[in-house]
Amino acid sequence: MARLSYRLKRRYFVVTAEIDPPKGPDVQKTLEKIRKFADKVDAVNVADCPMANVRMSPITLAHLIQRDVGVEAIFHLTCRDRNVIGLQAELLGAAGLGVRNILALRGDDPSRGDHPDAKGVFEVDVIRLIELASSLNAGRTVTGGELEQGTDFAIGCVTNPGAEDLEREVSRLEEKIAAGASFVQTQPVYDPALFDRWLRKIDGRIHAPILYGVMPLRSYEFAAHLNRNVPGIVVPDWAVERMRNGGREEGLRLTYELLSRIKPHLRGIHIFPMNAPSRVLDVLRVLDELELLETEEEPVAADTAGTSGAR
Repeated sequence: MARLSYRLKRRYFVVTAEIDPPKGPDVQKTLEKIRKFADKVDAVNVADCPMANVRMSPITLAHLIQRDVGVEAIFHLTCRDRNVIGLQAELLGAAGLGVRNILALRGDDPSRGDHPDAKGVFEVDVIRLIELASSLNAGRTVTGGELEQGTDFAIGCVTNPGAEDLEREVSRLEEKIAAGASFVQTQPVYDPALFDRWLRKIDGRIHAPILYGVMPLRSYEFAAHLNRNVPGIVVPDWAVERMRNGGREEGLRLTYELLSRIKPHLRGIHIFPMNAPSRVLDVLRVLDELELLETEEEPVAADTAGTSGAR
């Protein structure tokens, strides 16, 4: 069993961090960034042409990360660029390379990226994509054709605890899990009040392990930018004001305060470092101070499984 799946199933506290693929064919700078924290995380997420900008294939980079750095990878797979044949071919190729963790996403619209006239495929939605991967795990294509051998993917999905229509968000998450998703990663969380609202909404409904998103604020301008320009991310006004005269250290203090408050509900976190390894290390130091990082002999207690419904 892959390390990530093993730790999720055994209820260990899990840490993942995200990286963007390079804009060209040379992976060495990207791999060097990952080496700075590879032995301290359980897996590295590899984005799929983020913001609809052309980057190296996430499956290729995921394979190289596993081969050359020795840490598991989670490759993002979007509905944007491939039809059902292409999606299945990509998944089978990933399985052949030993990359067994995926994150199913819709993908950013091409109009947002560096090829605004490109046509998005979107032949399937995320739920159908998850069903497709689940079918391959069961040894058949999405149309029922038998495979010579089934795959063994750990299928992840995403959600947003700060969504405005929270009932719709949680209902959608329930559908993703029913389709075959076995773990969840979220958008960055900043507001304890919104987190409490989220916990009340998922109570008794969501039992899959949730890795909550952490992206430390680095400046007042960055905090204001998130509120103005990034749909789904909410930085409370009081936090933005605290960043007005603060920088990286103030952002880390805010991260510490948030994680300290929501600690009883955490089963893992997903770090958005904006391609800066130092930010991964900063967050890991916060986790260490809060005594959230365990050894292999110290799984998370059953009553702190990351959802109030698991209590």
